[in-house]
Amino acid sequence: MKFLTALAAAALATTTSAFAPAPSQVHSTNRLADLQTNHAIATGTATATRSPTSLCDMLTQTELPQKLYFEKTDREPAKVLGGIKIGNRKLTVVTGASSGLGLNCAATLAKTGRHFVVMAVRDVEKGKRVAKEFGMPEGSYVVMKLELGSLQSVRDFVFNLKAFKSNRGLDNLICNAAVYKPTDPEPAWTDDGFEQSMGINHFGHFLLVNLLIDDLAKVKGSRCCVVGSITGNSNTVGGGLVYPRADLGDLSGFAEGAKKPVSMADGKPFFGAKAYKDSKVCNMMTVSELHRRYHESTGIAFSSMYPGCIAETQLFREKRSWFRKVRTATQRC
Repeated sequence: MKFLTALAAAALATTTSAFAPAPSQVHSTNRLADLQTNHAIATGTATATRSPTSLCDMLTQTELPQKLYFEKTDREPAKVLGGIKIGNRKLTVVTGASSGLGLNCAATLAKTGRHFVVMAVRDVEKGKRVAKEFGMPEGSYVVMKLELGSLQSVRDFVFNLKAFKSNRGLDNLICNAAVYKPTDPEPAWTDDGFEQSMGINHFGHFLLVNLLIDDLAKVKGSRCCVVGSITGNSNTVGGGLVYPRADLGDLSGFAEGAKKPVSMADGKPFFGAKAYKDSKVCNMMTVSELHRRYHESTGIAFSSMYPGCIAETQLFREKRSWFRKVRTATQRC
């Protein structure tokens, strides 16, 4: 319990100012608030950056801004009257639905005729293109912008989803999107200052579930599924024998705020492959705790699943090419 409490405290690093709904947005009851109420941790103050006044200034800056989401230009206009399009079908949100497992999941559900799928993706134009390429029936889906590396984008997505579906509930939330950076020597950061593996895979989805849990609770038999990984379980071959092992340690990195320059949950130096595994541990622990706390009162089924090592997907784009070829070949045998 002490371990779970510390994990919840770390999640609060993303829930201070970042998790507060924007004034222009619909407020959602925060059913997960009690996970963090007594475990607030400081996030520090924002550092000022100078505004370059010339091209020379820009070129001589040692740290140029690398934002993933620009609210003024990337935020989509809200789509409305979605209830007419959805009809009597189940409303299902799939994150990371423009490639790999997410795309196949979204297409399969849409083709059944029983689901209206919201494809939550980083690249909306790509999402529209691949939906047509995969033969998803017209009128069976909608593509919406979601950049999990920006908590503002998560809030904007939820606002747009609520505007689209109006007062109807949400039947299924499938948290599939993830990044895996095993070869990166240095950490990359989200817009909110979190290491990307943890920020996108865990914190972004944590906020998404947080803001949509009431919508799931409106529907009888609703489900929330987060894609996990055996690499986060030390009692499996992939998690116990393949170096490095997932290990959150004493959560000292989370206790420090989990923001730049802190890149790992255990407070140790960055290790790309381990960062992914640690994020999957957090995913699975969160699912377990959500089920324990809220299943009985809401009826929502919280679960985690592992699809196997599907090496030809974009998740493994930074993995060595020989591994992808060998793994794919052995899976097809």
